[in-house]
Amino acid sequence: MIIPASSDLPARRDNQYGIAAMRSILALVLREMSTRYGRTPGGYVWALLEPMGMILILSFAWSLIARTPSLGTSFLLFKGTGFLILQTFTTLGNQVGHAMTFSKSLLFYPRVTWLDAIIARFSLNLLVVLSVMTLILSGIIIYEEIRTILDWSRIALAVSLTALLGLGVGCLNCFLFTRFPVWQTIWSILTRPLFLISGVIIVYEDMPEIAQKVLWYNPILHLTGIMRDGFYPLYTPGYVSYVYLGCWIIIPMVIGLLLLRQFNRDLLNS
Repeated sequence: MIIPASSDLPARRDNQYGIAAMRSILALVLREMSTRYGRTPGGYVWALLEPMGMILILSFAWSLIARTPSLGTSFLLFKGTGFLILQTFTTLGNQVGHAMTFSKSLLFYPRVTWLDAIIARFSLNLLVVLSVMTLILSGIIIYEEIRTILDWSRIALAVSLTALLGLGVGCLNCFLFTRFPVWQTIWSILTRPLFLISGVIIVYEDMPEIAQKVLWYNPILHLTGIMRDGFYPLYTPGYVSYVYLGCWIIIPMVIGLLLLRQFNRDLLNS
């Protein structure tokens, strides 16, 4: 019988914990796939049809007002590049915020942690919104035969920063949603105006100067600018601040994770 060296025991123990965490996350992902999408009429199809319908309505309505969009010639592509970034943020911020509530019954098991619930919910919803974004934007480009040079690095950067912002705000929401249920209503009210002030309808440069000074502090406006920088070669959003975006990502995430680590048991028993 070979006795493992004592120095190998911590590494094996960490490896076992890692495998157990991966199993818990996978189980939570499969559970949400079956409950959230499996029982909804249309399932994943509805996740695609809802933003597609919104983009079509926006494009048609705006085409009646203006001859051309702020950038390019396609109303569908212009609205899509803005609306899908906004939807990614709001979806992740909301769904990650409900991670503990959704998996509360499973969090009493010692092998399932609150962090597993957050990672699982973030991973699944990110996969869904990325698939929807890819299908819709690719479909628009193919359908309208749009010829443009895509800057994949800028597109990937915009999507990554949006996902991180949604995760950071979602971590803070996870504590607030569970501790103060009224925050869900407040959050819903606060996110509704984002549709009008996040560059979905017009670009930052076309806004009145007084609006630019105020709306610059909206981080989603920076993200839509980066996204369109990847789709429109002649567009350069000079107003974007990565330091400002980094603060919006890191501060809510750190505060939310610290609060959840400190009070996760109290939240489960409340």
